[in-house]
Amino acid sequence: MLMTGISRAGLAGIALSALAAAGFAGGTPPHVQRAPFGHTPEGQSVDIFTLTNKSGVEVRIMTFGATLVSLKVPDRNGHMGDVVLGFDSVDPYLAGVPYYGATIGRYGNRIASGSFVLDGVTYQLPKNNGPNSLHGGDKGFDKRLWSAKPFETKLGPGLRLTYVSADGEEGYPGQLTAQVTYQLHNDNSLSIDYKATTTKPTVVNLTNHTYFNLTGDPQHDILGHLLTIDADKFTPVDSTLIPTGELAAVAGTPFDFRKPTAIGAHIDADNEQIRFGPGYDHNWVLVKPKPGAMTTAAVLSDPESGRVMEIRTTEPGLQFYSGNFMDGKPSGQGTVYNHRTGLCLETQHFPDSPNRPSFPSTVLRPGHTYASHTVLIFRTTK
Repeated sequence: MLMTGISRAGLAGIALSALAAAGFAGGTPPHVQRAPFGHTPEGQSVDIFTLTNKSGVEVRIMTFGATLVSLKVPDRNGHMGDVVLGFDSVDPYLAGVPYYGATIGRYGNRIASGSFVLDGVTYQLPKNNGPNSLHGGDKGFDKRLWSAKPFETKLGPGLRLTYVSADGEEGYPGQLTAQVTYQLHNDNSLSIDYKATTTKPTVVNLTNHTYFNLTGDPQHDILGHLLTIDADKFTPVDSTLIPTGELAAVAGTPFDFRKPTAIGAHIDADNEQIRFGPGYDHNWVLVKPKPGAMTTAAVLSDPESGRVMEIRTTEPGLQFYSGNFMDGKPSGQGTVYNHRTGLCLETQHFPDSPNRPSFPSTVLRPGHTYASHTVLIFRTTK
């Protein structure tokens, strides 16, 4: 049954009223709630789960694409606002919106010419982004229905989603069992854990493609947000946004975010890499004391609302996309998502790693487990 006639704002009001009626200020709010969110074209039911922590922070996740639909956190005055871009039902996602909030796989980002060689065998993938393959192909993990199991611990409520990708799906070898676990902690952090196993050697690069806008108002663009990225280097790209293989220093370029920098400060710079974007659509090489270390990748802040989001991850790279192709369609949150009203910060391995032996490997073999851990930590400044 499709939920119609109730907006995202209306649902939020109902939820807050319910919390108040339950004595939310001094008690424990409802942790996990489940509701219908629509149907796939095949008639399968899509559900949405609402996770609420003890502070009233709320996350909504749907089973189609294991997608983060909504994330409400307080501003400096304690007012809740939705800091991610999403939609009121599954229908816009089915209509082909560009990965809003979705879990991306089997391989996040681009693979050159839609092909790679593994153990002497060439695998051909769909070319769905010019000459390249992007975000898992024509029907990646963002367009699949995942099974879901809610849970609760002392840390807070969570949702574990699982999808089994068949051997040969979208050209990738091996049956891959993928799992993504969202947990909303009572300290106002959201962890996203990925695991995967395979029956044959394959390549895996899972990530999340949420569009953030910390103002809580998608009518505002993100150019005034301040961004810090803990990276001395980035991976330059060619005109089709495939890495050249070089690890280039950020110093003296528009890609230097080692100190808090307004996103709009250099987004229109006379720079070839910026023109290729157009804007930012690049991978930063994160500073790591050792591979797989859990470190801060980036800090994003909005001076207007006082909201701050810190991203910590075990991944070696961070793809920063500045909403360059957002075109005002489709609508969500009672408005349209115009040019650069959202940005993505995708923790990941590097683009085209299967074709770049010098990059950190994305190969997964039977008997081994792919594991990746990312945490979004929210706080406010005065």
